[in-house]
Amino acid sequence: MLTPFHIAYHVSDLAAAREFYGEILGCAEGRSTETWVDFSFFGHQISLHLGKPFETTNTGKVGDHMVPMPHLGLVLGYDEWRKVADRLEGAGTEWVLAPSVRFEGEPGEQWTMFFRDPSGNPLEIKGFKDMDAVFAH
Repeated sequence: MLTPFHIAYHVSDLAAAREFYGEILGCAEGRSTETWVDFSFFGHQISLHLGKPFETTNTGKVGDHMVPMPHLGLVLGYDEWRKVADRLEGAGTEWVLAPSVRFEGEPGEQWTMFFRDPSGNPLEIKGFKDMDAVFAH
């Protein structure tokens, strides 16, 4: 059984973060103060604190694309991944890498999407139709 991870990072605007993580991504809000807010990020705990977001560079090669490094990632089953992709598309998300399939028909076949939160923090969400393929090679 997997256990939840915890990660804390900076956002520049808590109201924008609440709208994005809570309303668009559908994450349940937890505890908060005037300077931070917790969310259940698909069963994992993220703590968003007011401050300067971490610096990123587009140095991660994903297929033919260069994506932001570092970035926060999440793995979901395909059906949940598709729901999140649809919500993000409906919200007019600007994609770093639009929802697409990688390694189609190969071990580790996965769907992926890269985008940024309102503070510029890069996120990747992967979807697997076969969760046993997450570590396939």
